[in-house]
Amino acid sequence: MKGMRLQMLYVSLMAMMLAVFSAPACGEELDDTIAHIQKAYEGLRDMKGTFVQKNIIKDLNKSDTYTGEFFIKRPLKMKWAYKGRAAQDLIINNDTVLIYKKGDHQAYRSPFNKDSYGQTPVVLLTGMGNLRDEFTVTGKGNVLYLKPKKAMAGIVSITVFISEAGFPIKGFTIQDGRTNTVEIQLNNITINPGLKDSLFDLNLPKGVNVYEQPS
Repeated sequence: MKGMRLQMLYVSLMAMMLAVFSAPACGEELDDTIAHIQKAYEGLRDMKGTFVQKNIIKDLNKSDTYTGEFFIKRPLKMKWAYKGRAAQDLIINNDTVLIYKKGDHQAYRSPFNKDSYGQTPVVLLTGMGNLRDEFTVTGKGNVLYLKPKKAMAGIVSITVFISEAGFPIKGFTIQDGRTNTVEIQLNNITINPGLKDSLFDLNLPKGVNVYEQPS
């Protein structure tokens, strides 16, 4: 279950970006950056795009790169579809989390709620959290630095990279206590494409083994 929560936390950081900047700026030097992001979120109902994710495991001197598509629909629907040899879908649909590992014909399903997952970035999408309650925020130029104020699945920092054109978030980097990192780059973002609820359907093909995880 711990691994499932870690994976959900990593790929769900984009969801955090949809809500956390509704809070007032944390300092004068951040005002322009925060205002730039807030303006982009006005009227945002859903979005889609592609991503490149690079996991760097320092202890093993190893890195892996993954690509795929992401879909997000407010208030709390999300899908990250990984392509290639590590093909899998990670879906959050209101109160349920599903990780479907296609190559293994296995899926892991768990309840999603604030009590079971804590104040993770996904929770912030629903408005249950406040950026400054959860993070110490600083910034320089087109970069924001978020440091969790309390334990968050081993994560010690999140770096958010801001774009001056188009959608304001172009990527982020997560670092854990062992200096392992996850880098996610966002591309080809479309705002308000009119995503259908069926895209986040939790039904699975026949023959898939489903493992129910406790909350």
